[in-house]
Amino acid sequence: MTTASRAMDRLVGWPDLSEARPSCGTGRALRTSDTEIAHFHSDRKVDLNLTARAIRRLEGDLRNSTAIRLVPGSHWVTIRLECASDIDLLMTLVSAALKAHQGCPASDRPSSARCNDQHSTVLAPEHVGAG
Repeated sequence: MTTASRAMDRLVGWPDLSEARPSCGTGRALRTSDTEIAHFHSDRKVDLNLTARAIRRLEGDLRNSTAIRLVPGSHWVTIRLECASDIDLLMTLVSAALKAHQGCPASDRPSSARCNDQHSTVLAPEHVGAG
């Protein structure tokens, strides 16, 4: 069983999440009744819809994690799942994403659920905000 499969199996049991087809068309997704939360694109890569506000709040910690990649301007973060601690990190961030979406007014939500899988460039944490 792959790391992503183990993570998906744990998350699909959460009461606020259900499995769905991702809007990007690649892999598997988890969503709430209102929005897509996670896209599992491969055996080791997950895009998580964290919201811009949550990313700003957690940016320092996100940038310091070697498992996370950020795309400037995106409401999604990409998480590489290599080991059990990466799954634990994903569980924590999914919880943060669910909370962020609960408190996010509809006007603050992006009009598109475009995940990072459709972006051509994903920057390593040390490059985000540099310039």
